[in-house]
Amino acid sequence: MSNTRLAGRYAKSLIDLAIEKDQLEAVYADMKYLQAVCKGSHEFVNLLRSPIINADKKRAIIEAVTKDRVTELTHLFDNLLVNKNRESDLPEVVEAFIDQYNEIKDIHKLKITTAVELSDDLKRVIEAKVKEVNNFGSIELEAKVDEKLIGGFVLEFNNNLVDASIQRDLKDIKKQFAKNIFIKNI
Repeated sequence: MSNTRLAGRYAKSLIDLAIEKDQLEAVYADMKYLQAVCKGSHEFVNLLRSPIINADKKRAIIEAVTKDRVTELTHLFDNLLVNKNRESDLPEVVEAFIDQYNEIKDIHKLKITTAVELSDDLKRVIEAKVKEVNNFGSIELEAKVDEKLIGGFVLEFNNNLVDASIQRDLKDIKKQFAKNIFIKNI
């Protein structure tokens, strides 16, 4: 079960400590690594959340996965999570840390979904336009392909959604025909 408030508090503590120790960038790199591990291995996340596996085994597995890949501060933080029986919240803590880091550094996540793969030039144009219109500091663009869109794009950023896809247009037309708004006007 996800506990975003708890994850936010642990992430805030880690950010504050990393800033105090002047290791914010290094810990951010560690969190990006852990994010990739959690997204790439559902088995790892299931292991963290398993009530059957004891804490010592979980600690050993986390150490094996992160050995020589993360800083000492991140290693100690991971041990703290295991000691407090909060290792199951590691994926959420990692996400909360990255979100808080992005807020500190004025980095905005931009997710664009298109029907076909975007070229690098087009990605740069989109980034520049969104930056200009919204006065963003910097942008982290995530491009995704979804052939169901047929054409156009769906853009998500800062809890905003711009749906300029043909799929949406077709759904809107279908709703109009279902309501028969054209017959009433005759």
